[in-house]
Amino acid sequence: MTLVQYKGTPAAMLAVVSGEVKVGFGMVPIALPHVAAGKLRAYAITSDKRFSGLPDVPTSAEAGLPGFESEYWIGMLAPARTPGQLIGKLNAEIISILKTPELQASLLAQGAELATGTPEEFAAFIKSETARLKKVVEIAGIRME
Repeated sequence: MTLVQYKGTPAAMLAVVSGEVKVGFGMVPIALPHVAAGKLRAYAITSDKRFSGLPDVPTSAEAGLPGFESEYWIGMLAPARTPGQLIGKLNAEIISILKTPELQASLLAQGAELATGTPEEFAAFIKSETARLKKVVEIAGIRME
């Protein structure tokens, strides 16, 4: 394969849909409408579990590429000096909103799955992702320009 870099996932998906390139990688929220319309075929999901919006699409590990996990995530953060009691209250309220059936259905239709937890679990996740991605940067020899 020849690497062709694009200015973001939307441009890359357009290149695959138009036939400019034969294969591409993209975030589920951007690729999902094209898959649903039959313009793209999803070969694998790069998370460690299948995406419930495309249950027949295997994970990258199931497709023969173990260790190829990469996920797009969004989280809620607050300033470091925010009192723990306020963080706990915000977390509970945000989870309550996120777990409404209407919001869950909307997120799933947009290619996103809900993952909730405690502030401590999220902090541990960020720490582990930072360490994992630091290794990727080091192995790939990526340098700041």
